[in-house]
Amino acid sequence: MRILRTIAEVRAAVREAKAEGRSVGLVPTMGAFHDGHLSLMRAAREQNDLVVVSLFVNPTQFAANEDLSTYPRDEARDAALAEAAGVDILFAPEPAEIYPDGFATNIHVAGITEVLDGASRGPHHFDGVATVVTKLFGIVQPDVAYFGQKDAQQVLVVRRVVRDLNLDVRIEACPIVREPDGLAMSSRNVYLDADARAQATALNRALDAAVAAHESGESVLSAAQAVLDEARIAAEYLELRDAETLQPVAHVDRDALLLVAARVGAARLIDNRLLRGSTP
Repeated sequence: MRILRTIAEVRAAVREAKAEGRSVGLVPTMGAFHDGHLSLMRAAREQNDLVVVSLFVNPTQFAANEDLSTYPRDEARDAALAEAAGVDILFAPEPAEIYPDGFATNIHVAGITEVLDGASRGPHHFDGVATVVTKLFGIVQPDVAYFGQKDAQQVLVVRRVVRDLNLDVRIEACPIVREPDGLAMSSRNVYLDADARAQATALNRALDAAVAAHESGESVLSAAQAVLDEARIAAEYLELRDAETLQPVAHVDRDALLLVAARVGAARLIDNRLLRGSTP
């Protein structure tokens, strides 16, 4: 595995691979790898000839009061894990490489970025995501890019960018990877102490309760809320939304996402579950 720091180096490596007719898969990450990230890398390895993983803690998607300065970073550990997963190139640029002096371009996706995490974290968040992902697509020119379904809203935002800007890349959303007790894997789980770690399992249990309620025709939101209340978790949001448009829905007539975000101890955690509708 090669660790590359500059856009020019990555472009040269990809250009050589494509000249040989090789396919390119990209896994965009902010590092602090866990099994969720590794599942994306393994999927990319299975489906592509050249696998590129970007490791970049993107400053533009953090607000001033968020955890940019404390976000977990361990490049040596991440590099070892990526190499073991069969990654060919780890692209680990400095911020100035991605955002040179005078950088003044921003990509905003209207509608789906103003709700849920966009409302909780601020409009800058998905602007930062859309902009850096578009830059990575331009740098790497991947055939396929891999994202985790845990960040369901992010996946929809990236899909919209690709559609609206006619980018020639396929987006693969890979299933959420969970701890044995059901907690969705996240780099921010390291912020949890033992008590908060146990409390955080209520997020997945709330989603399980919602699935059971959906299958029995009961109130999805009420079932999930009851579990959160019992665990004394006050959600930033617990909402049922259309799985494609993120418009609010009252009933699961079409595929819907039940999405939750909550602060548990020192961590802000998100999770979601797809509920299948009866209408195609």
